[in-house]
Amino acid sequence: MSSISIFHCVYLMFLLSSISKVGYGKMVFNVMNYGAVADGNTDNSKVFECVFNKACQSEGINLVLIPRGTYMLWPIMLKGPCKGQVEFQIKGTLKAPTDKASTVNVYYWIAFQYIDQLILTGGGKLDGQGLAAWNVYTCNVDPNCKALPISLRLDFVTNSRINHLSSINSKSAHMNVFACEHVTFDYIRIIAPKDSPNTDGIHIGSSSNIDILNSIISTGDDCVSLSSGSKDINIQDVKCGPDHGISVGSLGGVRNEEDVSGLTVTHSTFIGTENGLRVKTWARPYSNNVFNLTFENIIMENVDNPIIIDQQYCPLRNCKKGDSQVQIRDVKFRNITGTSSSKIAIAFDCSKSKPCENIELNNINLTYNGAGGPVTSLCSNAKGIAIGQQQPPSCIYRSLQHLY
Repeated sequence: MSSISIFHCVYLMFLLSSISKVGYGKMVFNVMNYGAVADGNTDNSKVFECVFNKACQSEGINLVLIPRGTYMLWPIMLKGPCKGQVEFQIKGTLKAPTDKASTVNVYYWIAFQYIDQLILTGGGKLDGQGLAAWNVYTCNVDPNCKALPISLRLDFVTNSRINHLSSINSKSAHMNVFACEHVTFDYIRIIAPKDSPNTDGIHIGSSSNIDILNSIISTGDDCVSLSSGSKDINIQDVKCGPDHGISVGSLGGVRNEEDVSGLTVTHSTFIGTENGLRVKTWARPYSNNVFNLTFENIIMENVDNPIIIDQQYCPLRNCKKGDSQVQIRDVKFRNITGTSSSKIAIAFDCSKSKPCENIELNNINLTYNGAGGPVTSLCSNAKGIAIGQQQPPSCIYRSLQHLY
Protein backbone atom coordinates (compact mmCIF):
# COMPACT_ATOMS: atom_id res chain seq x y z
CA MET A 1 0.00 0.00 0.00
CA SER A 2 1.03 3.63 -0.44
CA SER A 3 2.88 5.36 2.38
CA ILE A 4 0.79 8.46 1.80
CA SER A 5 -2.96 8.86 1.32
CA ILE A 6 -4.48 10.95 -1.42
CA PHE A 7 -5.82 13.32 1.26
CA HIS A 8 -2.36 13.63 2.74
CA CYS A 9 -0.99 14.37 -0.73
CA VAL A 10 -3.51 17.17 -1.29
CA TYR A 11 -2.77 18.54 2.17
CA LEU A 12 0.95 18.62 1.41
CA MET A 13 0.29 20.44 -1.84
CA PHE A 14 -1.04 23.37 0.16
CA LEU A 15 1.26 23.33 3.16
CA LEU A 16 4.72 22.28 2.06
CA SER A 17 7.03 24.96 0.84
CA SER A 18 8.79 22.38 -1.28
CA ILE A 19 9.25 24.22 -4.51
CA SER A 20 12.43 25.96 -5.47
CA LYS A 21 13.62 27.82 -8.52
CA VAL A 22 16.62 26.66 -10.56
CA GLY A 23 17.47 29.19 -13.20
CA TYR A 24 14.93 31.46 -14.83
CA GLY A 25 11.41 30.10 -14.65
CA LYS A 26 12.20 26.49 -13.70
CA MET A 27 10.37 25.13 -10.65
CA VAL A 28 11.68 22.03 -8.86
CA PHE A 29 9.35 19.53 -7.17
CA ASN A 30 11.46 17.16 -5.05
CA VAL A 31 9.55 13.95 -4.29
CA MET A 32 11.33 13.64 -0.94
CA ASN A 33 9.57 16.79 0.23
CA TYR A 34 6.23 15.13 -0.47
CA GLY A 35 6.82 11.97 1.54
CA ALA A 36 8.72 9.67 -0.82
CA VAL A 37 10.70 6.95 0.95
CA ALA A 38 13.90 5.66 -0.66
CA ASP A 39 14.14 2.38 1.24
CA GLY A 40 13.49 0.03 -1.71
CA ASN A 41 10.33 -1.36 -0.08
CA THR A 42 7.77 1.38 0.48
CA ASP A 43 5.37 1.99 -2.40
CA ASN A 44 5.89 5.52 -3.72
CA SER A 45 3.35 5.45 -6.56
CA LYS A 46 0.84 7.84 -4.92
CA VAL A 47 3.58 10.28 -4.00
CA PHE A 48 4.99 10.30 -7.53
CA GLU A 49 1.52 10.71 -9.00
CA CYS A 50 0.74 13.65 -6.71
CA VAL A 51 4.03 15.40 -7.46
CA PHE A 52 3.70 14.84 -11.20
CA ASN A 53 0.15 16.23 -11.21
CA LYS A 54 1.29 19.31 -9.31
CA ALA A 55 4.10 19.91 -11.82
CA CYS A 56 1.83 19.13 -14.76
CA GLN A 57 -0.75 21.70 -13.68
CA SER A 58 1.85 24.43 -13.21
CA GLU A 59 2.76 26.81 -16.00
CA GLY A 60 6.32 27.30 -17.21
CA ILE A 61 9.13 24.74 -16.92
CA ASN A 62 8.70 22.28 -14.06
CA LEU A 63 11.15 19.64 -12.84
CA VAL A 64 10.13 16.57 -10.86
CA LEU A 65 13.28 15.48 -9.01
CA ILE A 66 13.83 11.90 -7.85
CA PRO A 67 17.11 12.02 -5.90
CA ARG A 68 19.58 9.18 -5.53
CA GLY A 69 18.26 6.18 -3.64
CA THR A 70 16.07 3.15 -4.36
CA TYR A 71 12.32 3.69 -4.70
CA MET A 72 9.72 0.92 -4.90
CA LEU A 73 7.03 1.92 -7.36
CA TRP A 74 3.77 0.11 -8.11
CA PRO A 75 2.25 0.51 -11.62
CA ILE A 76 1.64 4.19 -12.27
CA MET A 77 -0.05 6.23 -15.00
CA LEU A 78 1.12 9.84 -15.38
CA LYS A 79 -1.30 11.62 -17.66
CA GLY A 80 -1.50 15.03 -19.32
CA PRO A 81 -2.10 17.31 -21.02
CA CYS A 82 0.06 19.64 -18.96
CA LYS A 83 -0.06 23.43 -18.69
CA GLY A 84 3.72 23.72 -19.00
CA GLN A 85 6.78 21.62 -19.73
CA VAL A 86 7.57 18.78 -17.35
CA GLU A 87 11.03 17.33 -16.84
CA PHE A 88 11.11 14.05 -14.93
CA GLN A 89 14.65 13.80 -13.58
CA ILE A 90 15.43 10.32 -12.23
CA LYS A 91 18.73 10.19 -10.38
CA GLY A 92 17.91 7.15 -8.28
CA THR A 93 16.73 3.60 -9.03
CA LEU A 94 13.05 2.80 -9.45
CA LYS A 95 12.12 -0.80 -8.62
CA ALA A 96 9.07 -2.62 -9.94
CA PRO A 97 7.01 -4.90 -7.67
CA THR A 98 7.10 -8.66 -8.07
CA ASP A 99 3.66 -9.66 -6.72
CA LYS A 100 1.23 -11.39 -9.07
CA ALA A 101 -1.40 -8.61 -8.95
CA SER A 102 1.14 -6.08 -10.25
CA THR A 103 2.64 -8.46 -12.82
CA VAL A 104 0.21 -10.85 -14.54
CA ASN A 105 -2.24 -9.29 -17.03
CA VAL A 106 -0.79 -5.83 -16.35
CA TYR A 107 0.15 -3.76 -19.41
CA TYR A 108 2.55 -1.21 -17.99
CA TRP A 109 4.72 -0.37 -15.03
CA ILE A 110 5.41 3.34 -15.69
CA ALA A 111 3.26 5.05 -18.31
CA PHE A 112 3.12 8.61 -19.64
CA GLN A 113 0.13 9.67 -21.75
CA TYR A 114 -0.98 12.77 -23.66
CA ILE A 115 2.04 14.93 -22.83
CA ASP A 116 3.85 17.46 -25.00
CA GLN A 117 7.49 18.45 -24.38
CA LEU A 118 8.17 15.75 -21.80
CA ILE A 119 11.78 15.23 -20.72
CA LEU A 120 12.88 12.00 -19.00
CA THR A 121 16.48 12.13 -17.89
CA GLY A 122 18.79 12.07 -14.88
CA GLY A 123 21.15 9.12 -15.27
CA GLY A 124 18.97 6.87 -13.13
CA LYS A 125 17.74 3.33 -13.57
CA LEU A 126 14.44 1.51 -14.11
CA ASP A 127 14.67 -1.97 -12.58
CA GLY A 128 11.78 -4.09 -13.83
CA GLN A 129 12.74 -7.12 -11.67
CA GLY A 130 11.82 -9.36 -14.58
CA LEU A 131 13.32 -12.51 -13.12
CA ALA A 132 10.19 -12.83 -10.97
CA ALA A 133 7.96 -12.95 -14.08
CA TRP A 134 9.83 -14.58 -16.96
CA ASN A 135 8.90 -18.09 -15.81
CA VAL A 136 5.18 -17.33 -16.31
CA TYR A 137 5.62 -16.05 -19.87
CA THR A 138 3.70 -18.33 -22.28
CA CYS A 139 3.07 -16.15 -25.35
CA ASN A 140 5.56 -18.17 -27.42
CA VAL A 141 3.16 -21.12 -27.26
CA ASP A 142 -0.20 -19.60 -26.26
CA PRO A 143 -1.81 -16.84 -28.38
CA ASN A 144 -4.23 -16.18 -25.49
CA CYS A 145 -1.46 -15.64 -22.96
CA LYS A 146 -1.57 -13.08 -20.14
CA ALA A 147 0.29 -9.82 -20.62
CA LEU A 148 3.30 -8.81 -18.54
CA PRO A 149 4.05 -5.13 -17.82
CA ILE A 150 6.15 -2.98 -20.13
CA SER A 151 8.64 -1.03 -18.04
CA LEU A 152 8.18 2.38 -19.72
CA ARG A 153 5.17 3.08 -21.89
CA LEU A 154 4.73 6.29 -23.90
CA ASP A 155 1.30 6.88 -25.46
CA PHE A 156 0.39 10.06 -27.38
CA VAL A 157 3.60 11.79 -26.32
CA THR A 158 4.94 14.52 -28.61
CA ASN A 159 8.03 16.71 -29.01
CA SER A 160 9.82 14.94 -26.17
CA ARG A 161 13.23 13.61 -25.13
CA ILE A 162 14.24 10.50 -23.18
CA ASN A 163 17.96 10.50 -22.47
CA HIS A 164 20.63 9.33 -20.04
CA LEU A 165 18.49 6.55 -18.54
CA SER A 166 18.99 2.82 -18.02
CA SER A 167 16.40 0.06 -18.07
CA ILE A 168 17.29 -3.37 -16.71
CA ASN A 169 15.44 -6.68 -16.52
CA SER A 170 12.05 -5.60 -17.81
CA LYS A 171 9.24 -8.12 -17.38
CA SER A 172 8.13 -7.53 -20.99
CA ALA A 173 9.38 -4.85 -23.40
CA HIS A 174 11.64 -2.24 -21.84
CA MET A 175 10.13 0.73 -23.69
CA ASN A 176 6.99 0.97 -25.84
CA VAL A 177 6.16 3.92 -28.09
CA PHE A 178 2.58 4.21 -29.35
CA ALA A 179 0.92 7.10 -31.23
CA CYS A 180 3.87 9.39 -30.53
CA GLU A 181 5.47 12.07 -32.70
CA HIS A 182 8.87 13.74 -32.61
CA VAL A 183 10.37 11.80 -29.71
CA THR A 184 14.13 11.34 -29.30
CA PHE A 185 15.84 8.57 -27.31
CA ASP A 186 19.47 9.47 -26.66
CA TYR A 187 22.13 7.77 -24.52
CA ILE A 188 19.82 4.97 -23.40
CA ARG A 189 21.19 1.75 -21.93
CA ILE A 190 18.98 -1.36 -21.94
CA ILE A 191 20.09 -4.61 -20.32
CA ALA A 192 18.47 -8.02 -19.78
CA PRO A 193 19.73 -11.62 -20.18
CA LYS A 194 19.74 -12.94 -23.74
CA ASP A 195 17.29 -15.69 -22.74
CA SER A 196 14.77 -13.30 -21.15
CA PRO A 197 11.50 -13.73 -23.12
CA ASN A 198 9.83 -10.92 -25.08
CA THR A 199 12.04 -8.22 -23.59
CA ASP A 200 12.23 -5.98 -26.67
CA GLY A 201 14.45 -2.97 -26.14
CA ILE A 202 12.35 -0.25 -27.81
CA HIS A 203 9.11 -1.19 -29.57
CA ILE A 204 7.46 1.38 -31.85
CA GLY A 205 3.97 1.41 -33.34
CA SER A 206 1.67 4.00 -34.99
CA SER A 207 4.34 6.66 -34.42
CA SER A 208 6.37 9.03 -36.58
CA ASN A 209 9.63 10.96 -36.43
CA ILE A 210 11.22 8.88 -33.69
CA ASP A 211 15.00 9.08 -33.20
CA ILE A 212 17.07 6.47 -31.34
CA LEU A 213 20.65 7.67 -30.95
CA ASN A 214 23.93 6.83 -29.17
CA SER A 215 22.48 3.90 -27.23
CA ILE A 216 23.43 0.39 -26.09
CA ILE A 217 20.77 -2.32 -26.13
CA SER A 218 21.50 -5.83 -24.91
CA THR A 219 18.36 -7.83 -24.20
CA GLY A 220 16.44 -11.03 -24.88
CA ASP A 221 14.30 -10.06 -27.86
CA ASP A 222 14.49 -7.43 -30.60
CA CYS A 223 16.92 -4.59 -30.02
CA VAL A 224 14.43 -2.25 -31.73
CA SER A 225 11.18 -3.42 -33.31
CA LEU A 226 8.71 -1.61 -35.55
CA SER A 227 5.06 -2.59 -35.82
CA SER A 228 2.34 -1.19 -38.08
CA GLY A 229 2.10 2.56 -38.51
CA SER A 230 5.79 3.24 -37.83
CA LYS A 231 6.94 6.07 -40.09
CA ASP A 232 10.15 8.08 -40.40
CA ILE A 233 12.18 6.27 -37.76
CA ASN A 234 15.88 7.15 -37.45
CA ILE A 235 18.30 4.80 -35.64
CA GLN A 236 21.91 5.95 -35.45
CA ASP A 237 25.01 4.97 -33.48
CA VAL A 238 23.29 2.11 -31.67
CA LYS A 239 25.06 -1.01 -30.41
CA CYS A 240 22.83 -4.12 -30.32
CA GLY A 241 23.53 -7.49 -28.81
CA PRO A 242 23.15 -10.09 -27.78
CA ASP A 243 19.48 -9.96 -28.78
CA HIS A 244 17.39 -10.49 -31.92
CA GLY A 245 18.62 -7.45 -33.84
CA ILE A 246 16.53 -4.69 -35.41
CA SER A 247 13.22 -5.93 -36.81
CA VAL A 248 10.46 -4.52 -38.94
CA GLY A 249 7.45 -6.58 -37.93
CA SER A 250 6.06 -8.98 -37.55
CA LEU A 251 3.43 -7.64 -39.96
CA GLY A 252 0.46 -9.07 -41.84
CA GLY A 253 -0.86 -11.06 -38.90
CA VAL A 254 -4.17 -9.20 -38.55
CA ARG A 255 -6.50 -7.07 -40.67
CA ASN A 256 -6.18 -3.35 -41.33
CA GLU A 257 -2.58 -2.82 -40.34
CA GLU A 258 -1.01 0.51 -41.27
CA ASP A 259 2.00 0.71 -43.59
CA VAL A 260 5.58 0.96 -42.32
CA SER A 261 7.88 3.38 -44.13
CA GLY A 262 10.87 5.65 -43.82
CA LEU A 263 13.18 3.64 -41.55
CA THR A 264 16.88 4.58 -41.56
CA VAL A 265 19.50 2.63 -39.60
CA THR A 266 23.05 3.97 -39.84
CA HIS A 267 26.48 3.67 -38.17
CA SER A 268 25.38 0.88 -35.86
CA THR A 269 26.95 -2.37 -34.64
CA PHE A 270 25.46 -5.82 -34.02
CA ILE A 271 27.38 -8.17 -31.72
CA GLY A 272 26.37 -11.82 -31.35
CA THR A 273 22.76 -11.18 -32.29
CA GLU A 274 20.35 -13.85 -33.53
CA ASN A 275 19.46 -11.58 -36.45
CA GLY A 276 20.90 -8.36 -37.79
CA LEU A 277 18.64 -6.38 -40.13
CA ARG A 278 15.32 -8.17 -40.43
CA VAL A 279 11.89 -7.70 -42.02
CA LYS A 280 9.35 -10.33 -40.99
CA THR A 281 5.76 -10.93 -42.09
CA TRP A 282 3.18 -13.64 -41.55
CA ALA A 283 2.04 -15.71 -44.54
CA ARG A 284 -1.57 -14.67 -44.06
CA PRO A 285 -4.15 -12.94 -46.33
CA TYR A 286 -3.86 -9.50 -44.71
CA SER A 287 -2.22 -6.80 -46.81
CA ASN A 288 -0.17 -3.70 -46.13
CA ASN A 289 3.10 -2.18 -47.36
CA VAL A 290 6.67 -1.84 -46.16
CA PHE A 291 8.80 0.62 -48.12
CA ASN A 292 11.68 3.10 -48.08
CA LEU A 293 13.98 1.31 -45.65
CA THR A 294 17.70 2.15 -45.61
CA PHE A 295 20.36 0.21 -43.68
CA GLU A 296 23.77 1.83 -44.13
CA ASN A 297 27.28 1.63 -42.64
CA ILE A 298 26.54 -1.35 -40.41
CA ILE A 299 29.08 -3.62 -38.70
CA MET A 300 28.19 -7.25 -37.93
CA GLU A 301 30.21 -9.24 -35.41
CA ASN A 302 29.33 -12.95 -35.29
CA VAL A 303 25.69 -12.40 -36.26
CA ASP A 304 23.56 -15.43 -37.09
CA ASN A 305 21.38 -13.91 -39.84
CA PRO A 306 22.97 -10.58 -40.79
CA ILE A 307 20.49 -9.63 -43.56
CA ILE A 308 17.11 -11.32 -43.67
CA ILE A 309 13.63 -10.85 -45.13
CA ASP A 310 11.31 -13.57 -43.86
CA GLN A 311 7.79 -13.62 -45.28
CA GLN A 312 7.06 -17.02 -43.77
CA TYR A 313 7.52 -15.80 -40.21
CA CYS A 314 5.96 -18.14 -37.66
CA PRO A 315 7.20 -18.38 -34.07
CA LEU A 316 4.30 -20.66 -33.15
CA ARG A 317 3.81 -24.31 -33.92
CA ASN A 318 1.83 -25.74 -36.86
CA CYS A 319 1.70 -22.61 -39.03
CA LYS A 320 0.25 -23.16 -42.49
CA LYS A 321 2.44 -22.29 -45.44
CA GLY A 322 1.07 -19.58 -47.69
CA ASP A 323 1.76 -16.31 -49.49
CA SER A 324 2.22 -13.18 -47.45
CA GLN A 325 0.20 -10.23 -48.79
CA VAL A 326 2.58 -7.65 -47.37
CA GLN A 327 4.34 -5.80 -50.19
CA ILE A 328 8.01 -5.05 -49.40
CA ARG A 329 9.79 -2.59 -51.70
CA ASP A 330 12.55 -0.02 -51.89
CA VAL A 331 14.85 -1.53 -49.29
CA LYS A 332 18.55 -0.55 -49.39
CA PHE A 333 21.44 -2.40 -47.73
CA ARG A 334 24.60 -0.30 -48.13
CA ASN A 335 28.10 -0.82 -46.74
CA ILE A 336 27.31 -3.82 -44.55
CA THR A 337 30.50 -5.47 -43.28
CA GLY A 338 31.65 -8.01 -40.71
CA THR A 339 31.17 -11.66 -39.83
CA SER A 340 28.27 -14.07 -40.02
CA SER A 341 27.95 -16.98 -37.58
CA SER A 342 25.94 -18.92 -40.19
CA LYS A 343 26.80 -19.94 -43.74
CA ILE A 344 23.78 -18.12 -45.18
CA ALA A 345 24.56 -14.46 -44.49
CA ILE A 346 21.80 -13.05 -46.71
CA ALA A 347 18.36 -14.67 -46.89
CA PHE A 348 15.44 -13.18 -48.81
CA ASP A 349 12.36 -15.41 -48.52
CA CYS A 350 9.80 -13.17 -50.19
CA SER A 351 6.18 -13.77 -51.10
CA LYS A 352 5.45 -15.56 -54.37
CA SER A 353 2.30 -13.52 -55.05
CA LYS A 354 3.87 -10.20 -53.94
CA PRO A 355 7.62 -10.45 -54.57
CA CYS A 356 10.01 -8.05 -52.87
CA GLU A 357 10.67 -5.14 -55.27
CA ASN A 358 13.61 -2.74 -55.68
CA ILE A 359 15.94 -4.39 -53.18
CA GLU A 360 19.41 -2.84 -53.30
CA LEU A 361 22.59 -4.59 -52.14
CA ASN A 362 25.45 -2.09 -52.28
CA ASN A 363 28.98 -2.98 -51.08
CA ILE A 364 28.32 -6.01 -48.93
CA ASN A 365 31.30 -7.73 -47.27
CA LEU A 366 30.25 -10.49 -44.88
CA THR A 367 32.50 -13.45 -44.11
CA TYR A 368 31.93 -16.83 -42.50
CA ASN A 369 34.64 -19.04 -41.04
CA GLY A 370 32.58 -22.01 -39.87
CA ALA A 371 32.12 -25.48 -41.27
CA GLY A 372 30.58 -25.92 -44.69
CA GLY A 373 31.76 -22.55 -45.99
CA PRO A 374 32.15 -20.36 -47.93
CA VAL A 375 29.51 -17.76 -47.09
CA THR A 376 26.48 -17.73 -49.34
CA SER A 377 23.13 -16.04 -49.97
CA LEU A 378 19.67 -17.47 -50.58
CA CYS A 379 16.89 -15.65 -52.43
CA SER A 380 13.31 -16.42 -53.31
CA ASN A 381 11.03 -13.97 -55.15
CA ALA A 382 13.36 -11.00 -54.53
CA LYS A 383 13.92 -8.43 -57.28
CA GLY A 384 16.48 -5.65 -57.30
CA ILE A 385 20.10 -4.77 -57.98
CA ALA A 386 23.52 -5.54 -56.55
CA ILE A 387 26.19 -2.83 -56.76
CA GLY A 388 29.89 -2.96 -55.99
CA GLN A 389 31.45 -5.66 -53.80
CA GLN A 390 29.19 -8.62 -53.10
CA GLN A 391 30.41 -11.02 -50.42
CA PRO A 392 28.57 -13.37 -50.44
CA PRO A 393 27.78 -13.37 -54.17
CA SER A 394 24.36 -11.85 -54.76
CA CYS A 395 21.46 -14.13 -55.59
CA ILE A 396 19.01 -11.32 -56.04
CA TYR A 397 16.79 -11.59 -59.12
CA ARG A 398 17.86 -9.39 -62.08
CA SER A 399 21.18 -8.55 -60.45
CA LEU A 400 22.99 -5.75 -62.25
CA GLN A 401 26.35 -5.98 -60.49
CA HIS A 402 28.11 -6.76 -63.80
CA LEU A 403 27.43 -3.18 -64.89
CA TYR A 404 29.68 -1.72 -62.18
